[in-house]
Amino acid sequence: MADIEIGIYKSGRQAYGFDDIAIVPSRRTRDPEDIDISWEIDAFRFELPLMAAAMDGVVSPRTAVEIGRLGGVAVLNLEGLWTRYEDPEPLFEEIATLEDEKATARMQQMYLEPVKPELVTRRIREVSSAGVVSCASVTPQRTTELASAILAGELDLLVIQGTVVSAEHVSKTSEPLNLKKFIREFDLPVIVGGCASYQAALHLMRTGAVGVLVGVGPGNACTTRGVLGIGVPQATAIADVAGARMRHLDETGVYVHVIADGGMSRGGDVAKAIACGADAVMLGSPLSSAEEAPCRGFHWGMATFHPTLPRGARVRTTVRGSLKEILLGPAHENDGRMNLFGALRTSMATCGYQSVKEFQKTEVMIAPAFQTEGKALQRSQGVGMGS
Repeated sequence: MADIEIGIYKSGRQAYGFDDIAIVPSRRTRDPEDIDISWEIDAFRFELPLMAAAMDGVVSPRTAVEIGRLGGVAVLNLEGLWTRYEDPEPLFEEIATLEDEKATARMQQMYLEPVKPELVTRRIREVSSAGVVSCASVTPQRTTELASAILAGELDLLVIQGTVVSAEHVSKTSEPLNLKKFIREFDLPVIVGGCASYQAALHLMRTGAVGVLVGVGPGNACTTRGVLGIGVPQATAIADVAGARMRHLDETGVYVHVIADGGMSRGGDVAKAIACGADAVMLGSPLSSAEEAPCRGFHWGMATFHPTLPRGARVRTTVRGSLKEILLGPAHENDGRMNLFGALRTSMATCGYQSVKEFQKTEVMIAPAFQTEGKALQRSQGVGMGS
């Protein structure tokens, strides 16, 4: 792809988000009932290509169990309120009542409470004892510190997650986590991220990770793009990382899964993420709209409570229905925010693809008018695609 000149000193590629592209129907269609949207990673198979984001306002041990029963897998934040407090419920109630201008400062205070290794172990067991796959997240800075507590809880899948995670971190003040060495020696499959470029993803894949998270700053609660000025629009980021996956597969014979993380609020976004090359999607904001969500329609990112440079906001969503209705329907709204995976199934059927891996090959096109063409009445009335 040719670079565009930004100025005499700097050129750059054009990049695209989900709103910039459209999926092109093909010559064949199928019945939605014949479509298989399951995916497998390491030894685990899931009926839904879904990971619930490691946000305290989205995933609790209870919602992790429910999402597991519905066919997905939820990622519990092992550095969140659930591992700092025996009973964090009163804190969630307080967060839901905070004034916007006071929310970040108060949450920074809440997260000053140390993470307790015994709670890390206990929360993992609360999920796995229900008979679903347990998955949890830590930052690179605390991975080694919490490793023994994680193993004691017999976790199934570990996610090492940060705003940006690299395979080569350089520090003059501390010994950085050696991802490749840790993954090789750790007795669990590991997913790493986020990343947003071909080269970064390829290096992460070479660490031995079973999956990489794609997304720097696209989430509804994330302010990284404003605070730090970094990120890549999701459609381009996913397609680039999918390209790295194919090169890694050619080099090693090992298939590393690509998980789109952030920027998806409707069924069409989920479908576009898969069409761009993702094997699964990580959702946060849509699931915070569930009746079962821990913070009753509020959510915030993992960096919102950073003690010196917060890169997230507490945002409010509308409580729309149960987790089952949001993921699997039935939908009682027409804006694409319910029955997300029913929408994925129908999109795949309409384009004639039977599996997620097949759907990654579907044609897409640049379509800047996709959201507005012929929708004047919806926009003027604030309904449907105009809401």
